[in-house]
Amino acid sequence: MIALNVTDIKNFMAQFLIGKTFDGFQLSEGSVTTYCTFSIDGTWQRDFLDPEKTNILADLAYTPWPRLKEYCFSIIKGKTTPLAFKFVFLLPNEKIPDFLAASSINHEADEIYGLYLNITYKDGQLRLTTGTSLRSFTMDRTIDNGWDLWIMSFLKKNGIATEQAG
Repeated sequence: MIALNVTDIKNFMAQFLIGKTFDGFQLSEGSVTTYCTFSIDGTWQRDFLDPEKTNILADLAYTPWPRLKEYCFSIIKGKTTPLAFKFVFLLPNEKIPDFLAASSINHEADEIYGLYLNITYKDGQLRLTTGTSLRSFTMDRTIDNGWDLWIMSFLKKNGIATEQAG
């Protein structure tokens, strides 16, 4: 796990809420605190969709970020900065084999329960933390380290400036 402070919050927020930078992630959960706290459970509710669309998206456990981004933007935008927010993103299961291959990690995708990116804003600081969840306990940190490196590369590729959190 790594913790990074975003040094250019304005650039990050534009990519996060307006751009497509984070569109490849799913949202597990989120909350935004303004005049009250808005909470989002990102669990994908298949029953809400018509049956034809449900078949296309049947394997999703959580909601794709593009489906929630506009709603979150409507809560966050305005003249007054939110008091706080937190979003828990995860890499979709179908992208885990690509992550393993790109990171040269010799593990099976089904060993991984989730690869997470937590985005937290409070007291004027925007922090990113990584996390992994494996289906069984192991002392091997290969997947953890690979995910940390993948996220740092992702941020650099997208021009998101960070520094190690103290």
